[in-house]
Amino acid sequence: MRLKINLKGAVQGVGFRPFVFRLASELGLKGWIINDSSGVEIEVEGDETILQTFLIRLNAEKPPLAHIYSQEVEYLEDVGYSSFEIRESKGEGRKEVLVLPDIATCDECLKELFDPQDKRYMYPFINCTNCGPRFTIIEKLPYDRPNTSMKVFPMCEDCLREYEDPVNRRFHAQPNACHVCGPWVSLYASDGKLLAERGDAINLLIKALRDGLIVAVKGIGGFHLMCDATREEPVKLLRDRKRRLEKPFAVMFKDMEQVSEYAEPTELEKALLLSPERPIVLIKKRKELAPSVAPGLKRVGAFLPYSPLHHIILKALDFPVVATSGNLSDEPIVKDNEEALRKLSLFADMILVHNRDIKRRCDDSVFKVVGGIPQPIRRSRGYAPLPVKLSFKLPKKILAVGGMLKNTFAIGFDDTVILSQHVGDVENLETQKSFEGMVFDLMTLYEFKPEVVVCDLHPRYETTRWAEYFSQKENIPLIKVQHHYAHILSCMAERGINGKVLGIAWDGTGYGDDGTLWGGEFMICDYQGYERVFYMKPFRLIGGEKAVKEPRRMALSLLFELYGKDVFDMSLPAVSSFTNSGLVNLYTAWSKGINSPYSSSVGRLFDAVASLLNIKQTISYEGQAAMMLEDLYDPSIKDHYPYFIEEKHINWKPTILAIIEDREKEKIPSRFINTLAKICLDVSIRMDVEQVCLSGGVMQNDPLVSKIKELLSNRGFKVYTHQRVPANDGGLCLGQAVYGSL
Repeated sequence: MRLKINLKGAVQGVGFRPFVFRLASELGLKGWIINDSSGVEIEVEGDETILQTFLIRLNAEKPPLAHIYSQEVEYLEDVGYSSFEIRESKGEGRKEVLVLPDIATCDECLKELFDPQDKRYMYPFINCTNCGPRFTIIEKLPYDRPNTSMKVFPMCEDCLREYEDPVNRRFHAQPNACHVCGPWVSLYASDGKLLAERGDAINLLIKALRDGLIVAVKGIGGFHLMCDATREEPVKLLRDRKRRLEKPFAVMFKDMEQVSEYAEPTELEKALLLSPERPIVLIKKRKELAPSVAPGLKRVGAFLPYSPLHHIILKALDFPVVATSGNLSDEPIVKDNEEALRKLSLFADMILVHNRDIKRRCDDSVFKVVGGIPQPIRRSRGYAPLPVKLSFKLPKKILAVGGMLKNTFAIGFDDTVILSQHVGDVENLETQKSFEGMVFDLMTLYEFKPEVVVCDLHPRYETTRWAEYFSQKENIPLIKVQHHYAHILSCMAERGINGKVLGIAWDGTGYGDDGTLWGGEFMICDYQGYERVFYMKPFRLIGGEKAVKEPRRMALSLLFELYGKDVFDMSLPAVSSFTNSGLVNLYTAWSKGINSPYSSSVGRLFDAVASLLNIKQTISYEGQAAMMLEDLYDPSIKDHYPYFIEEKHINWKPTILAIIEDREKEKIPSRFINTLAKICLDVSIRMDVEQVCLSGGVMQNDPLVSKIKELLSNRGFKVYTHQRVPANDGGLCLGQAVYGSL
């Protein structure tokens, strides 16, 4: 008989064809395999029982990077194939094949990289079908070398022999190359002068790092800025040059032994660090790095080398390095050589480039264990553009543009939503241009033409404005979805939840249906709609956007609500940080509502408490005060503060009064977080909905989520958190895509 198999999923560029070739040959089957625009097509002929064995082993023994999402099988009459062959790829038809993310260097390549007898010894672009770049080098589908940035590097005889040998692990490894025929590195001074090439360039760069200099290094999805993470002088200089006041830097360690010297990763965090995706993982510090690496925080963003170039550099050093995105403040990560020489020379003393083009920028992914479960804080390299598979089919093709901060966007079709890599905060011209370019790039890659565009309700989001322009230009419908409902839909879709849920969506801000700013929401949700059942009692943001950057303004707002003008005579840090005239002006703005919109945001409550405790009066990056408060949580403290639930409001006044009067200052962060968790329990009991979804940026707070899960699970509720997309605005587009199909 003849067996015809069509496979869809991540099945190209993972060694799938050589695996099938070996399996068919071992079983004595005849036929062929081919890559096409929708995935992989296979025909095999032989005895019926052997064909069944082939089918079973096809799924059980497939390559580790392969993901099969759809398998169509058809039994036909045999046509008399004489052998099994791998046919040339065909590119016509609907583009449905999934593009693989970039995968960290595998152990086999690593062994060869540091073997002096191997032909790829110290070659910074070593790879095979089990590892290496994918998403950042592909130009179009199907994934074949002529469709990648490797097309300009003809393979030498040795590499070509490997590439054409079905039993070799480099069979059809599209980036396959070596010292003889592949790309190479070049080192430039900040003035643009060429200093060295190939191995000499790397050796000079390593010396510069040892000497305390700052260097820029071109990686897989863009440039890193690097320096010695143990020396304060270069780290502080890098901060000064980047004008990045306090936002923590990521640190790259050579191996797990070095990680454990400076930090205390749990077993789960170790598994994340060592995974093929190699994300940055937020872990507890053991030994202080340079103070300016992560000022005021007890965690460090740690990761391991994921490209052969990183491995070569880190192996030669006896210290970890800061490895932060190479970009101007608030701009996209730099990916091109000319742009790097122009822009990064402002920060770096030397710039290491290579001549393999990066087709699309892709920042490092960031993970954190929240409530005992790994959760993406930023989903990008190693994960994008793998899809989220839905438990239902989308009736339309959807383009969901996401939010404004931590932006990702998505395209949705059938039961598949493909999320983009991290774009960033779409707040200036450069990021707007980058966002638009990335949207068109992903649509072009999949030959995707949306039938509906979905965006956030906020009228001043740049992504909303772009969606309005694009939908009008293309004459396709535009749908706007409320921010926090999209958060809950994202969690529901990711976790495959049906029926009604109690959605708890807490974050810094989101535009509400009533025109006010929401952020402390309890919603009864399903895929048809939502009802806002409870929310934090609204308070004013004195100065609007200024209040977001100054926790002291948030504290004043709550204090004015509690004490009125008596606040002027109180000896609290938030009060004493302003002059008397400043306090009078702020009180006037608060009392008259001048540029002081109402908000129900739990994120802003965290800011207010941080100010009352004098942890932070002004912040230099989003979530800074809340992160510092989270670090002070003590799980041995079980009590909480009072609060009221009245009509639809959660009244925070008793909580803030108790905090002000609490003399055990060191226990306040724990009692405050316990109070928020207890509020979640009380509302859950009142609403009596078994399924509870937690989403929004506040739900990245580990002790808060852990406490909520503990309290609710003990009362029989099923609590769902994010695992594959961020709880923050980086996951909004998934919820938008689902909403747009309803």
